[in-house]
Amino acid sequence: MGNPKNNKKPKNGSQSATKIDESDEFAEAKQKLSLDVYERTVRSLQIELVKLHAWIQHKGLRVVVLFEGRDAAGKGGVIKRITERVSPRVFRVVALPAPTEREKSQIYIQRYMAQLPAAGEVILFDRSWYNRAGVERVMDFCTEDDYQKFMRLCPGFERELVDDGIILIKYFFDVSQQVQEDRFGARMDDPRKHWKLSPMDVESWARWWDYTRAYDTMVRWTDTDVAPWYRVEADDKRSARLNCISHFLSMIPYEEIPFKEPPLPKRRKRKPGDPDTLPFTRSVPKIY
Repeated sequence: MGNPKNNKKPKNGSQSATKIDESDEFAEAKQKLSLDVYERTVRSLQIELVKLHAWIQHKGLRVVVLFEGRDAAGKGGVIKRITERVSPRVFRVVALPAPTEREKSQIYIQRYMAQLPAAGEVILFDRSWYNRAGVERVMDFCTEDDYQKFMRLCPGFERELVDDGIILIKYFFDVSQQVQEDRFGARMDDPRKHWKLSPMDVESWARWWDYTRAYDTMVRWTDTDVAPWYRVEADDKRSARLNCISHFLSMIPYEEIPFKEPPLPKRRKRKPGDPDTLPFTRSVPKIY
């Protein structure tokens, strides 16, 4: 494994270390972010995401965003808000399932490399190659040699991505033990969220400190100047979403490309014999 001392942390004055001078009243208001303020802020940020979307296509940028973190930390909620108002062909979410037997025989990073962006694309990894440093490490899904090789080679791999022109942004969503427990309980109580409770999710609660040790090592070895980690405090879902999206927008300089409203062409005239309605024989019942 390499030397973690070479993986420098952001210096004071950088974006991740910026200190905001705010009154106690403002800090309290932030903690109690109202639904109205939250929704209006989401809308404003999504408008900016649409501008970024146009800029990325215009400039042919390639962007990779990694979403890692504790289970039930809210990664999916942030990804959903980012992608709600942009094209899924430009902002593409990648959430790979467990590897197949064929993929297990390949180079570990190979199936992730197949998902890397072409010009004008943003790839949002909902979990990423850092599975090896997290769940695979904790649950013994990989050998010690496989783990050591990944930790040794990962910083160099990410440097190659950046040197090739890819914009790489890494987020780690962090929650407290109590909040994680509360969210697991909410998933158990809400039938709409039962699918979110996988055996691995439940096991992560029992192995909180195992994951803590794994993530501690992960950050120490892979938080580099070239590809730093950004921690998102996620006990408050609304604030976490706004903070993450705002930070993401700040990481890619962009300009607004004026929208040219296309003129609607004149409708062509109806030809003799054109039907009044389409010949469907079945319709969805109007229950509501």
